[in-house]
Amino acid sequence: MPLSIVRWTVISRKAHTWRLEFFALLLYNRRITMFSVMHRILTRTRLLNRGSSVPGLCKCKLTSSAEHTQISREVAKLLEIKASIGSDDLGHQKYTLKTPKGTRDYSPEQMALRMGALDKIIAVFKKHGAETIDTPVFELKEVLTGKYGEDSKLIYDLKDQGGEILSLRYDLTVPLARYLAMNKVSSIKRYHIAKVYRRDNPSITRGRYREFYQCDFDIAGTFDPMIPDAECVRVVVEILESLDIGQFVVKLNHRRLLDGIFEACGVSSGCFRTACSSIDKLDKSPWEEVRKEMIEEKGLSVEATDHIGEYVRLNGHSELIEKLLTDEKLSKSKAAQEGLDAIKLLLQYCDIFGLTDKISFDLSLARGLDYYTGVIFEAVLKCDGVVKNEESSVGSIAGGGRYDNLVGMFDSKNKQVPCVGVSIGVERIFSVIEAKLASKDMKVRTTEVEVFVASAQKNFLEHRMRICKDLWDADIKAEQSYKKNPKMLTQLQHCEDNGIPLAVVLGESEMQKGLVKLRDIATRQEIEVPLDQMVQAVKNKLKELNDHASLPNGQA
Repeated sequence: MPLSIVRWTVISRKAHTWRLEFFALLLYNRRITMFSVMHRILTRTRLLNRGSSVPGLCKCKLTSSAEHTQISREVAKLLEIKASIGSDDLGHQKYTLKTPKGTRDYSPEQMALRMGALDKIIAVFKKHGAETIDTPVFELKEVLTGKYGEDSKLIYDLKDQGGEILSLRYDLTVPLARYLAMNKVSSIKRYHIAKVYRRDNPSITRGRYREFYQCDFDIAGTFDPMIPDAECVRVVVEILESLDIGQFVVKLNHRRLLDGIFEACGVSSGCFRTACSSIDKLDKSPWEEVRKEMIEEKGLSVEATDHIGEYVRLNGHSELIEKLLTDEKLSKSKAAQEGLDAIKLLLQYCDIFGLTDKISFDLSLARGLDYYTGVIFEAVLKCDGVVKNEESSVGSIAGGGRYDNLVGMFDSKNKQVPCVGVSIGVERIFSVIEAKLASKDMKVRTTEVEVFVASAQKNFLEHRMRICKDLWDADIKAEQSYKKNPKMLTQLQHCEDNGIPLAVVLGESEMQKGLVKLRDIATRQEIEVPLDQMVQAVKNKLKELNDHASLPNGQA
């Protein structure tokens, strides 16, 4: 327990000189304030000056000047101690309650939306045969360093904890590569849903946070070209269609093609990655701003930059590939030809998967992360007029690509495990879903309760509890009021407010006959059923309600 002590001591006489020292140690105590401590010091000092006898202390005489100096010194000490331990009454300390910058809380309504969306995403992952893993939320800093290019500055570093220098994970891709190398895994199709952390400039309205979820799907292993890559594109399309968030397009490009373009335009190989990071901003900034950055900040020549601009503003489908295959500059670049051949094959496979109207070959797509080596893709929402301002500001909602050399960075023998994967930007998707629901003023159910057990009269608590037990034993989602004698109107209002479709109503006359009432909350229709048949009757009624709800426009 905190305590306050004012301790006075007299040092024994040396060389016929008496010296009085006092030590004041103030530890937080609500009953003893700084004022009361100083009052005691002053009182005892005055007694000593008058030569009064104080129990446990020797008489001594302090001059007025000495008294003032001594008190001033001790006051300074006490103020120092007080500042170090905080206010005299921490219980009444005032501070602003808020979440850290770039983070947020989620209400039950928001969590219901999130969980519903995640369930749909996981269903697609499982449909394609993926299994899941998990990795630590922090990694050794050396594992993350040098994998993200210019974005490495966004990594959250942690203080030294017992000799290990750690950082919060920036994404789920590098931890997967470390996992594959450490566990000698050469083939896996995995999904991973977890939080990642980036020291970015947050934008809540655009769904950009410092702490956020990523949903990753990756295929690792040595396979024939573009087959797993095309399936990743298919996974993205299936997920976005299942979430019904509006019109979208999946942009495709190839890192080897970009390298070939830079080479053909006279950019040195050492500047490829920095040039890529600038091109990657074309989805947010006009070409004039990107051009200025490439010349003034990245050091590219005006001529090379303008040649690059002729290419990176092109987009299309198969016809664009045929055009570029005959391009005079690109025909001299081996990297460009390899990239074009790969994209041509990818578009062919995407056409078989029925994705032609969902994809676009876009040369402005660069994706700034250093570990990409092959095909890259990114899904963006189109402005369809439903929630135009919100959707147009969200930007990329999924992205990924091939990274064949990342696992080898962590293997002592540099053994490579080729990988391709995609990450779904769920936070941005949630922002769009929330905005759409808000525009339609739609209410979201936050529970899955199917049946509410109600009583029409008093003293039915134990009967309600037995009914609840029977329903729970039958795996029916049910609840009751936690009051012994709740009002009937209050119980029915709870059902309406929370979207509970069915109520089991107990009444004195019905119970005497061995009956209960089943009430349809929406239509307010009631039927009586025998108590021993209640569970099956509830199941039948719930099935009827679910079948009716699944029909178009609720038509029977």
